[in-house]
Amino acid sequence: MNIQSQIDAYIAGQPEPKRSDLQLLHGLTLQVSPACKLWFSDGKNSEGKIVANPSIGYGSYTIKYADGTSKAFYRIGLSANKTGISVYILGLEDKTYLAQTYGKSLGKANVTGYCIRFKALKDINLDVLEAAIRYGLVL
Repeated sequence: MNIQSQIDAYIAGQPEPKRSDLQLLHGLTLQVSPACKLWFSDGKNSEGKIVANPSIGYGSYTIKYADGTSKAFYRIGLSANKTGISVYILGLEDKTYLAQTYGKSLGKANVTGYCIRFKALKDINLDVLEAAIRYGLVL
C-alpha cells in the first residue's frame, strides 16, 4: 500500500467529526505545501509493537544525534488521539516559540514545545493553526 493509500485509510478509519477535521487539515497542509514529501507512521516499532499514535507527516528535515548519526523525519505531523487531534511542528530550536507566538490566539488548544492539541477544529482559530503549519514547513 502506498503512502497516500495509508493516509486515506487512516483518515477514513476515524469516527466523525474527527474524520472530517483530519481530512480538512490534510487538505490544508497540502495547500500550504503541495509538493511536500508525505509520510505515514503506523505507530509501531521494528518489532511491531505499538509505541505511538499513527501519524501523517509532511515535509522533511534531518535529525542529528549526539553520536553523529542522523535520520530524516517529517516537519509537520498530524495525529488523532483519544481526546482529539495533535499537530506536531518538529525541528523547532526554541521550545517556547509555539506557545508564545500562537498559543493565545489559537483558541481552545494545549500548546507545548512542539505540539498543538485540541478536541475539534471548531474549538480553534484555523487561520492561526494554518500560520503555525506554514511556519513549520519553511523552517
